[in-house]
Amino acid sequence: MTRTYPPGATIGVMGGGQLGRMFAIAARRMGYRVHVFTPEKNGPAAQFSDAATEAEYGDESAVRRFARSVDLITFEFENIPGETISWCANECEVRPGGMVLETAQHRLREKTFLSANNFPVPEFRPVQSRAELESAVELIGRAAILKTAAFGYDGKGQQSIGSRELDEVWQTRSGDELILERAIDFSKEISVIIARDPAGEMKAFPVAENIHRNHILDLTIVPAEVPAAVEKDALDLASAIAEKLEVIGLLAVEMFVGEKNQVLVNELAPRPHNSGHWSIEGCVTSQFEQHVRAVSGMSLGPVDLLRPAAMANLLGELWQGGTPNWSAALRIPNVHLHLYGKDEPRPRRKMGHLTALADSRDKAAALVRTARGSLCTQKS
Repeated sequence: MTRTYPPGATIGVMGGGQLGRMFAIAARRMGYRVHVFTPEKNGPAAQFSDAATEAEYGDESAVRRFARSVDLITFEFENIPGETISWCANECEVRPGGMVLETAQHRLREKTFLSANNFPVPEFRPVQSRAELESAVELIGRAAILKTAAFGYDGKGQQSIGSRELDEVWQTRSGDELILERAIDFSKEISVIIARDPAGEMKAFPVAENIHRNHILDLTIVPAEVPAAVEKDALDLASAIAEKLEVIGLLAVEMFVGEKNQVLVNELAPRPHNSGHWSIEGCVTSQFEQHVRAVSGMSLGPVDLLRPAAMANLLGELWQGGTPNWSAALRIPNVHLHLYGKDEPRPRRKMGHLTALADSRDKAAALVRTARGSLCTQKS
């Protein structure tokens, strides 16, 4: 029988960023204790946790001590060394399991898993040499993107092929283990966040529509403006992938909607996701509370949309003219501010987000854009 962990248990979180912070807030409100493991001193998650272990992921003795001090472990991001996950699993329950993280943290393994199980993905080829790059381009075409297989996010480690000389592309690569993917001419980017508990029960949040700027999520709008058939395909895909991976926790599935409304899987993330932040105010159960419920074995919460919502990321560039005008944004009705407790506002760094609720998705999007724009106005 699968073990459950009721409130009062201590949940260990690998990773100390903003996702761990919002998870800790939800878990502590429900009566759990939270202990984070992070290389970062006084990071966003540690500020809201009962305890924090500050050590490198490769420090076996620190990892094992941490694992022995908690009842179960989950993750706030997937780029944790496989060896570290094994050390944790030898000491306590780990949810989701190491196989899920191993698959999702490596683009080639992820795409191979999806393709082998007949989930629709853009055409891809592995690339580990200049010759393999040329062969892959011949097969896929020049409308393609060369990506690092591991540790790439928010557009890092990616470059388009186009008409560029392949020698130049190869010389400017970001690693030696790469994947070439066909560039998709998509009409929309969407995502589905689905929770699966230890008994296999699943609940999916409403399909979200995502708008990126410079490869970083800029805006999420819920509900997504897609045909009913696309919505069904996206939800069915997320459910089938979560079931195949036997995820315990959350799985975010990012997808492209092609011009003919075909849905293709782009990336997987077995954790809370940036495109689910709107759920804190916009849903009966937030993605963070749902993650707590799923990994602890408690009943999953309802995922009904309370009102149409839109979320806008706040990046470090907003601080270039000084402290943002928070008061101006918060004067706008139904706008909510979340800051992540990061000391240094660097360009492209996610510092927080705004969420707006309204009677329609378009009004919510307009509200959150207006609120973000007001942050750069002069304070009165």
